[in-house]
Amino acid sequence: MAVLTAAILAAFVAYAGSWYLGRLEGNFALLLFMATLVTGLYWLAERLYFLPRRRKAVAMLEQHTAQRRTDLASKGITQVDNDLVETKSRLLMQPWWLDWTAGLFPVILIVFLLRSFLFEPFKIPSGSMIPTLLVGDLILVNKFHYGVRLPVINVKVTEGNKPQHGDVMVFRYPPKPSLDYIKRVVGVPGDEVAYLNKRLTVNGQPVPISSVPEFFDQDAMRYFKQYEEKLGDKTHRLLIDDDRPAFIPGVEDFAFKQNCRYSVEGVTCKVPEGQYFMMGDNRDNSLDSRYWGFVPDANIVGKAFFIWMNFGNFKRIGAFN
Repeated sequence: MAVLTAAILAAFVAYAGSWYLGRLEGNFALLLFMATLVTGLYWLAERLYFLPRRRKAVAMLEQHTAQRRTDLASKGITQVDNDLVETKSRLLMQPWWLDWTAGLFPVILIVFLLRSFLFEPFKIPSGSMIPTLLVGDLILVNKFHYGVRLPVINVKVTEGNKPQHGDVMVFRYPPKPSLDYIKRVVGVPGDEVAYLNKRLTVNGQPVPISSVPEFFDQDAMRYFKQYEEKLGDKTHRLLIDDDRPAFIPGVEDFAFKQNCRYSVEGVTCKVPEGQYFMMGDNRDNSLDSRYWGFVPDANIVGKAFFIWMNFGNFKRIGAFN
């Protein structure tokens, strides 16, 4: 078992190492599921087979020791040099290959359940959601708000709430589902969303917007015009770069592209059933539904709601809209 366990652990390390070095495209949900499954099998084997064997060996040792002491006592020998406690401790001790598998199962199981069904942490890698979310923000995503989904296969088992206008949502990037993206919901099924001349309208109604003080982007070392927008019942801030054109360059082919009309002023799309239209709050620096299309319900991961850490700015910690 020691050799087999070493081979299994080496496979996990090789997979994680190759993923870290960029030699393969990793899947953390699958890796965590496999780790839970493997350590769970070792945990069951420990409880049902290996631990009873070790306890049986201890019982036999105690029986043998008691019999030996009785025999010696009958011969008048009462001083026996035998450290029974230490020997029992060594017999009951888990070997390394069980300590690194069955011993880790409870912790891995808790992490798996929390991450799969309750809350999952994410790190913001880009500036597409500035000023709401900054690069380096560590956020929590509610995994059950839109319905509980089975890990790895992402099949929904409970309905939950429907995504609403203004929600900040994490989803699997449609052109490459192994990647997770985060954007704001601006269009739900049946909506006609238009982003023309850098103004957003939903079903023919302009989304209310008001000017607020400019935002200083420390990475770009420049100021951007900042606005406050009320989308649905949520108010959030967004950035607009007047130096960027209104038309959408480099549009990809995507499902239901026929529902969209592109022009030099921007884009107008009719959101299909079971699909959502997403945009970043950094409107001129966001690769979103304007470029690659709609997000299907099956790609939803969860609702982002809380910044739990930013090591460069502790004041960032807290809830956001």
